[in-house]
Amino acid sequence: MVSREETLIKLQSKAPAEVDTPERVAARKAMIDEKDNLALERLIGQNDMFPMHYLERGLLAGKSVCRIVIKDEGGRTLGFGTGFLVTPKLLLTNNHVFPNTETASKSSAQFNYELDIHFNARVVQEYRFQPDKLFITSKELDFTLIAVQDTSASGVNIQEFGYLPLIKQKGKVLLGEYVSIIQHPRGDYKAVVLRENKITDMLDDFIHYSADTEPGSSGSTVFNDEWKVVALHHSGVPDPNHEGQFIANEGVRISSILHYIEQQKPSLSEKQQELIKELGEDIESTPTSQPQKENTDNEDIVAEDFALERFESLAGYNPQFLGDNHTVPHPTLRTDIKSDAAELNGGGGNILNYTHFSIVMSKSRRLAFYTVVNIDGKQLKNIGRDDNWRYDPRIDRDYQIGNELYKRNPLDRGHLVRRRDPIWGTDAATANEDTFHFTNCSPQHELLNQGKSMWLGLEDYILNHTKNNSLKATIFTGPVFRENDILYRGVKIPEEFWKVAVMVKDDGELSATAYLVSQKQLISNLEAAAFGAFLTFQVKVSMIEALTGLNFGELHNHDPLEQSESTTLGQLLERVEDIRI
Repeated sequence: MVSREETLIKLQSKAPAEVDTPERVAARKAMIDEKDNLALERLIGQNDMFPMHYLERGLLAGKSVCRIVIKDEGGRTLGFGTGFLVTPKLLLTNNHVFPNTETASKSSAQFNYELDIHFNARVVQEYRFQPDKLFITSKELDFTLIAVQDTSASGVNIQEFGYLPLIKQKGKVLLGEYVSIIQHPRGDYKAVVLRENKITDMLDDFIHYSADTEPGSSGSTVFNDEWKVVALHHSGVPDPNHEGQFIANEGVRISSILHYIEQQKPSLSEKQQELIKELGEDIESTPTSQPQKENTDNEDIVAEDFALERFESLAGYNPQFLGDNHTVPHPTLRTDIKSDAAELNGGGGNILNYTHFSIVMSKSRRLAFYTVVNIDGKQLKNIGRDDNWRYDPRIDRDYQIGNELYKRNPLDRGHLVRRRDPIWGTDAATANEDTFHFTNCSPQHELLNQGKSMWLGLEDYILNHTKNNSLKATIFTGPVFRENDILYRGVKIPEEFWKVAVMVKDDGELSATAYLVSQKQLISNLEAAAFGAFLTFQVKVSMIEALTGLNFGELHNHDPLEQSESTTLGQLLERVEDIRI
């Protein structure tokens, strides 16, 4: 690549921009979600159409962007900047916003500093910075990475604003491509410059683009069309021939920032290295990338069953997991459906025990009545997907649905026990393998199972809540079986899925909350393109009992909605802030 000085000379002389290499173009195309059939046309400038969820994903991305209020020792406001969360505990902004720990320790981050659809100001949540825990900065790359406190003055956990994962690889954007910037211009309410910014040059550490930014926008996020962060906005490129005017704007490449941080690791303490462990992910594992439905040519491939001996030592779900004072037993099945539970071959009951979770299957529906998993937030580990789906040899194959249901349609093998939830402790690898049994999946439309649905947001919230607070949780999940469910390829497809989350609160008491999501509109015609909503509600535990025929014992006594006057449908969840734990 050309140097920064050479690029400035070229810009000043209006020389043509550098041409992308075939390798760079190939790398960029590899990062496009294959389900976005218009992405390539947008990339080469032949089409400007976007699906509606593009705007929804932008709103979700913007949640992690905040206004930075720079203050002096007396608490007086000196100026403003912009920043954004890049892990649940770390925020990224410019070095010229926070050149040192002294400035940062006096300042604060304000989330929700924006207007709602009625032009009313949202409730702002303010958090202090903690440079004593982590403060990494570079004047040359003009960035500062800093720790932020967990809880605002009003008691809201910062994890409710999510974070924007940073991707290590280069190639997230090409010359001529358009980017968007979310910012707090002049310290004002949050704003977005949407695709009015054309990439004009690529340097080793910087990119240049035409964009509308103002003072206060320092530290803004520069996004590509997939809402992946490609750069940290930091300044304009001045026009030497016209004072006060700019040739372009400039952002620091995320790949360069991550490379610099990686080089600082040896000088960091063990606690600081733990803080940056989640920072910078490969494109294959980043939360914003969507899992791909495998090639239809391979849909008949099923991994070999594990030997029966492998399961003998697996204790499965532990009802005492939340502590000796809180026993959370398996739910019991209503009398009229109890006989439909699949028995283990050779006797031994109807509970299939895996690593940190258990499942009870329905013979007639060939799907789980329910799953239940223990999550230990202190011991969670990251292990890659293997996608080796297997039958469980402990029950008849007639009671399990294989790949035949998922060929050439929008149905995904949706994990009921989410893959990441039981992956903790010394047997994390075994737990990862166990989640890929057909007993643990249920047909879910790809729009529900992937992307940015509130259902996935709920699952992320619960997992991140346990991880960030080193908590334990018990999660029950399953489908709702109805007689009039749509019959497709000989299988009745559930329209709804439910979840019950059980945790111990700070006061030592149990909290049991229930949730329900519908995919009815999405699966109305599985041979055609899908449209429609998949709304997620927080409902009463007793409502899940009525819908499923499961009895959760005393859990309804620990449900905050049971004590309220909520409606039958419960409370619609539009943002993670709506969730009540």
